[in-house]
Amino acid sequence: MKKHTLAGLIAALSIAAAPQAHAQSQDTLTLGALVTLSGAGAAWGQGMKNAAEIAADQVNKAGGLEVGGKKYQVKVVAYDDKYQANEAVTVANRLVFEDKVKYIIGPVGSAPVLAIQPITEKNGVILMTLGFTAKALAADKPYTFRPNVTTAEVSQPQIDWLVKHEGLKKVGALFPNDETGQQIAQDLTGAYKKAGADLAIKEFFERDRVDFVPMLTRMLASGIDAIELDGNSPATAGMIVKQARELGYTGRIVRTGGPATQEIVNVAGKSATQGMFVHTPIDPELASTKAYAALYAAKYKQPMNGFSPAFYDGTNLLFEAMRRAGTVTDTDKVRKELEKISGYEGALGKLNWTGKAMYGIDHQLDAPFYVAEVVDGKEVIRARCTVAGCQ
Repeated sequence: MKKHTLAGLIAALSIAAAPQAHAQSQDTLTLGALVTLSGAGAAWGQGMKNAAEIAADQVNKAGGLEVGGKKYQVKVVAYDDKYQANEAVTVANRLVFEDKVKYIIGPVGSAPVLAIQPITEKNGVILMTLGFTAKALAADKPYTFRPNVTTAEVSQPQIDWLVKHEGLKKVGALFPNDETGQQIAQDLTGAYKKAGADLAIKEFFERDRVDFVPMLTRMLASGIDAIELDGNSPATAGMIVKQARELGYTGRIVRTGGPATQEIVNVAGKSATQGMFVHTPIDPELASTKAYAALYAAKYKQPMNGFSPAFYDGTNLLFEAMRRAGTVTDTDKVRKELEKISGYEGALGKLNWTGKAMYGIDHQLDAPFYVAEVVDGKEVIRARCTVAGCQ
């Protein structure tokens, strides 16, 4: 079996800039990207789609993806689910029955992934989803994998650290009134309680809302000492920060899940975000992450979203599983090989599958994560974390 090393990963990243090898009589392997490309969650969806495209570019420019003695050119077909379950079902049907894909990157949202799983699981289509809901992974959903850590994995160690080091006691939060928001509200309520603090105020809203002043006014009047942003899309989180500061709030703002710092700064401004504590799944000084970030910026002329490296790694894990299975069409063999991969050196570091204790199946990727402080619009890492704790 091929051994993955940091040097090998960085070398692979450099291939994207190299001339494409001659491809003769190659078949095409189509990956679907069922992601949010418009509206509040577009930054996440765009980062996921771009990650799959970068991974595809690399294997194509190296001469193709070699599986079972054949080489394939990889094509990514992307559709916008608009962060809506009904739209996701329409797109999933198109990908599975018209485009004939067997592998899908996405969806972003929890409601969309739950809506399409009856289609993908029945037809043996492997999903690499972002959806945070605990219901996305289960023993009876063997074709669904999640390459990003979620609130369920990261909230407790981060909140323990924030309560200890920043003295949080009474916290308020605004959540979207959907599957994602309800799941995260439940996870955070328990995590703050276990850490010795109280998520005392919870407000729920519809995702298209843009005026948070009435909710924030009630929240600030209750005497909270921190606002929690987890569960909100990047654009929405930015609006909440901006409006809270405009109301005169000077206390702590934290975000214990969902990387979105650059987008929040873009909306709210550097002054409003100064001193925020945020979750980030990336260490910008890690060599493999730096290499991926540089490649992303060169190709798309903008910084990557923090979720993007997870889906670059997820796409490459799919490719490796296909190589080991010796097939791109038998997804039962591919998903069994995918489950076996351990110690994989990806853009985020060394990766392994976990999750059986929580979800009944080891389809949750275990990766390091970090608590960062926003200083002059940039993340500065203050704690390094695993599910066991932050230091």
